[in-house]
Amino acid sequence: MAVDPAAPFLFFDSGVGGLSVLGPTRALLPTAPIVYVADSAAFPYGTRSEAEIAARVPALLGRLTERFRPRLAVIACNTASTIALPYVRAALDIPVVGTVPAIKPAAELSRTRVIGVLGTEATVRQPYVDDLAAAHAADCTVLRHGSAGLVALAEAKLAGEPIDPAAVAAAVAPLTGQKMDVVVLACTHFPLLAEELALALPGVAQVDGGSGIARRIAHLTAGQPWPVQPSPGIALFTGGGPNAPLAEALARYNLRDVRHV
Repeated sequence: MAVDPAAPFLFFDSGVGGLSVLGPTRALLPTAPIVYVADSAAFPYGTRSEAEIAARVPALLGRLTERFRPRLAVIACNTASTIALPYVRAALDIPVVGTVPAIKPAAELSRTRVIGVLGTEATVRQPYVDDLAAAHAADCTVLRHGSAGLVALAEAKLAGEPIDPAAVAAAVAPLTGQKMDVVVLACTHFPLLAEELALALPGVAQVDGGSGIARRIAHLTAGQPWPVQPSPGIALFTGGGPNAPLAEALARYNLRDVRHV
């Protein structure tokens, strides 16, 4: 079936964390049309039950797919991916790319054989993380830590609020002092706090899946037609919309058409 050049990518997250995946994708495919959806009405996902996420995400993505007719959907959220990805793929008839903790590259990089998995509470307790650790980091000590506070801090940073370095340090304190040399940022919000995390975890390399996901998206859409020029992307919020600083941050990703449902 021929693909309409105007058919967008549909990026989906509970908030603005998915921008850390959108950025590398835009770098590879600069004219791709974008619809970015923040499920702000249910934010944050990391404190919600698996049953709620497994029911909500496929239903919402189904409605969004009918509305925007995307060529591909990206669940740019580790929590939603580790819980709901199979249900979304069963519900949609387009390719769906998920976001999973980058444990394999972290294990390849580690010299101390102690790596951290820093995500939401919901993500770090998933059996999927057990499977990734067993498959790719069997000889490593894998430290897991969930922090809803860091998610809120990342949202606040993009909304223009000052971030207290002590709050970031406190959020990751359980990971310190354990010979960890690589930390997996297993929440798409956390790369937005890369500078703050570097101060809180000095000498610890940060690994996230953004660039790998971008390459996967490019591979799945190779040979498809694209617009000649980039167009302003759509940012859709299911709940409260962005303030002025957040709208400016979205515009840096060329998301200039802000909407609410």
